Amino acid sequence: MQKHTINRRNLLGGAAATAALTLPSWAKGAAQPVPSYLKNYGSLYAANPRAAALKYFQDADFGLFIHYGLYSLLGRGEWVQLQGKIPVMEYAKLKDDFTAENFDAAYITDMAMDAGMNYINITTRHHDSFCLFDSKYTDFKSTNSPAKRDLVAELAEQCQQKGLGFYLYYSHGRDWRHPHAPNNGDWGGNARPKYDSPEPFYKYGDDQDLQIYVEFMKNQITELLTNYGPVGGIWLDGEATPKSRQKKLHQFKTQELYDHIHAIQPQALISYKHGLTGTEDFKAPERKFKGTSDVPLEFCDTLQNWKWGYSKDQDGKHKNADQVMEMLANAEKYDGNLLLNVGPLPDGSIHPEDVKTLAEVGKRLRKS
Repeated sequence: MQKHTINRRNLLGGAAATAALTLPSWAKGAAQPVPSYLKNYGSLYAANPRAAALKYFQDADFGLFIHYGLYSLLGRGEWVQLQGKIPVMEYAKLKDDFTAENFDAAYITDMAMDAGMNYINITTRHHDSFCLFDSKYTDFKSTNSPAKRDLVAELAEQCQQKGLGFYLYYSHGRDWRHPHAPNNGDWGGNARPKYDSPEPFYKYGDDQDLQIYVEFMKNQITELLTNYGPVGGIWLDGEATPKSRQKKLHQFKTQELYDHIHAIQPQALISYKHGLTGTEDFKAPERKFKGTSDVPLEFCDTLQNWKWGYSKDQDGKHKNADQVMEMLANAEKYDGNLLLNVGPLPDGSIHPEDVKTLAEVGKRLRKS
């Protein structure tokens, strides 16, 4: 079992503790030191930061995905609110039990590096809208829970120290809490849980304004790009909802968001699963992919049999090193990366089965 030393919390000089939206120096045209994860791409970075980040990504091969949030406490996967039709305010009570007492960013990054991984991606905000970072645009966040911690800041600091790429998952297409997020009926793609009666927390009809939600997302992504140092990429999720109504897709202002991301951090790559606008830097299909791609591929898969957030019924059934090596070989056939997911236990610790598997994968990769 891992040893946890949770005393690394005065991070980033306190910069991440307050979510000011002052743009960093690289957004103002000033020269910026090469990010630690791009240290071997310095010449290319000086000429074209995004090209350097893309070359790094294509060379990276193997990354760690982390799905962690309030859903972890229930141990039934990350879609438990929708599948269980849990009312918004009832689900929100989970925040009062979120301690993340054994979430150890130093241990996680060391584990990833020992497994041969070169970058990390964490769910900053999943479909339930609970944030693992300190945002001034919501009180539904880890810093406003018993944990009182900014887990994104902790992981960012460790990745920067160790030269790991740091990527940020953000649920864009769907949100099961925000009053003005897409509703069922107006949109498809599991936009909302299908409650038996209208959820009073949501806005409907003329009272709903999608642009309030669009601005909320832009503001939060701006925080992620300005408060946590250099970011390898923004990894957007929830594509089925905006794709469900192609004639209304423009309402999400997705390309404007992409341009905004690149204006703040020019090297930051963008993915939206299989692609929403066709201008993404890479595609990130789940598990399998057919055909060809004109941009790099990243296959995301999980060490549990299916669900991404912790699922207690999978205890004793997690994938082994042989299966991970097969996933890596499959990704290599497409000249793509493998982004391998762990769903931490309710307390934030990595499942012992995953610790064992990743240690074995690292041994095999060092021998190959």
